[in-house]
Amino acid sequence: MTGYIFDLEPDDNGTYLTTCAAFPEIITYVEDPAALPVHGLGALEEALAARIARNEDIPAPAPAEAIKAPGTQDGRVIRTWVTLPLQTDLKVMLYRMLRSKGITRAELQRQLGWNRESVDRLFRLDHQTRTAQFDAAYRALGYELSVQSVPVA
Repeated sequence: MTGYIFDLEPDDNGTYLTTCAAFPEIITYVEDPAALPVHGLGALEEALAARIARNEDIPAPAPAEAIKAPGTQDGRVIRTWVTLPLQTDLKVMLYRMLRSKGITRAELQRQLGWNRESVDRLFRLDHQTRTAQFDAAYRALGYELSVQSVPVA
């Protein structure tokens, strides 16, 4: 799973200031660190969607070994990992591939023979994309999707 590191720092009012170094635009609060997987994911998906809409780079995800253990405390800061749902992960990976190859959405549209709206939906995080569409888009970029299941730690 793809994820990003979030830091939670206790605030003076009983809440936690929540930030993500990879996305400086994410600054939010949670009352309970246990709420971060849901609340942090919402903030992360908003930041991702905004960067995609503005055609900006998306930082590489954090490597799994960058986190010692979920909820690791570094002094006062609680460091944890927020993972992306599979659909979001596939869209972000596709977007990053497109940018790394210097291919525009219009070029992807021509390669796939699809209309513009169908290609745009590949990158809209609020749209449920079918697996066959991902397969076609990844193949157009020279990649094949592979699924692997791993035990939950």
